[in-house]
Amino acid sequence: MPFHLHFDESDLLRCRFALSPLWETQAAVRTLLRPGQHGYHQPWLRRIRSAAAGLDLAPVRLLMPESGHNPDFLSPPPVGPYTSFEEEIAGVRAIDPLLIREDLALALTDQPGALDSPAGRAMLADPARTLRELAALMEQAWQVLVEPDWPRLRALLEADIAYHSRRLAEVGFARLLGELSPQLSWTDSTLSLVGMRGRHSRVLGGQGLVLMPSVFAWPDVVSGYEPPWQPAVIYPARGIGSLWTQPADRTPQALARLLGRTRADVLCALDEPAGTSALAHRLGLAPSSVSEHLSVLRAAGLLTSRRYGHQVLYERTPLGIALAVPEHRPRE
Repeated sequence: MPFHLHFDESDLLRCRFALSPLWETQAAVRTLLRPGQHGYHQPWLRRIRSAAAGLDLAPVRLLMPESGHNPDFLSPPPVGPYTSFEEEIAGVRAIDPLLIREDLALALTDQPGALDSPAGRAMLADPARTLRELAALMEQAWQVLVEPDWPRLRALLEADIAYHSRRLAEVGFARLLGELSPQLSWTDSTLSLVGMRGRHSRVLGGQGLVLMPSVFAWPDVVSGYEPPWQPAVIYPARGIGSLWTQPADRTPQALARLLGRTRADVLCALDEPAGTSALAHRLGLAPSSVSEHLSVLRAAGLLTSRRYGHQVLYERTPLGIALAVPEHRPRE
């Protein structure tokens, strides 16, 4: 049976996109614990295996049942479009421990044998200590699993939000949902999610909805968050198929001779909107060098820029597309 989120007019006014490094961290932990389910991430799993061996993930594993409730407090929906991991984990540490006991109990109940295990009973007996230990573990997981690749991941997530924000303006909310995932559909002010287990319905009640792309969610769409958290839908980000592979050199030689190799590489790397630091990470260049090339390309009318949160995102203009993508060049 599908999971339903029921909207009213005020909910539609409070829908927004956001990305969350903390959510990606707990999703990365889940991917590490179930590697066979995530074929796209095998190169990443092979690379981080040695470093991940030093993490004691047993407490988090206990709270991540194969199907069922995962604790909301471990990765609450971000309050803004881009919140740093440090801000998010500080927010987790500030949660009233009394609020998390029921959240813990729900997750432990859905994990066979966990509720009556010594570790499960210890978690429920001292929620304040549990919160401190889990926050510390999530911080370690961030540093080992996600932070080294965060510029690359953030670039992909920001590009997804930029793309779907444009699509929202072009096709509207109802059609956009189906484009985010075939598991999502919209009928009579109700968002339906096929394939999610657990409760079957929730009235948003004016809270609105956070739409969050995720690198590690594929192939699933996830929804939930009980009060006091704002409801959210987490969906697979676009472009993860080539996330961990090194792209082949796609810069046309004629364009490299015209603009110079590095400047042409910067232009050709902008298949999706990206910021300076993400491009620098992707191309293996100094951010100052990339910034200079972006300024020149923008002044030449090949790029346009716009601010998104703390980032300035660059994307190709029609002229830039015509130069960088041969099939888009006008025919004589």
